[in-house]
Amino acid sequence: MGTVTLGVSIAVPEPYGSLLQERRAGFGDPAAHGIPTHITLLPPHEVQRECLPEIEAHLASVAAAGRAFELRLEGTGTFRPLSPVVFVKVRRGAGDCAWLQQRVRDEAGPLVRELQFPYHPHVTVAHGISEEAMDLAHESLAQFSASWTCGGFALYEQGADGVWRKLREYPFGVGALGVPAQGASLDHPSLR
Repeated sequence: MGTVTLGVSIAVPEPYGSLLQERRAGFGDPAAHGIPTHITLLPPHEVQRECLPEIEAHLASVAAAGRAFELRLEGTGTFRPLSPVVFVKVRRGAGDCAWLQQRVRDEAGPLVRELQFPYHPHVTVAHGISEEAMDLAHESLAQFSASWTCGGFALYEQGADGVWRKLREYPFGVGALGVPAQGASLDHPSLR
């Protein structure tokens, strides 16, 4: 059946997602229109296609233990010189993102993966473009801010054309009154 390249992320909602995607394209990043604006929980990861049902069950379990949380993006940062990336910072909700990504990559699950760098939640707005364009991205989005309630995450697949497409959404297991689903993990930062 072959392999697929998957990623797990939190989508940046509208109107912010399209705005940042258009800005990324405007800085000259050729990948901008193939990558929905997001906060990564699992970077690109190649797996056997037949593993998808197990992966989907694992992600559903992670989501069931999750709880909605507030996210706030504000200001810019960069990973230069280690990596040619400019990003919008996650000012609120970083601990929740870290909790999620640890569970997505849990060693008992099907998505075990070592990270090249320590996990740092962010929204990429420029990657691998000229230094001048990276500086422009860093400066022009320095005053950017956005807030929303994160209600879940999604699984994406990268097509042969390089475009990332959503396969499935995973809403968090929280009842209408904010009560976690039975069996929700009490070590989640929002449940303490």
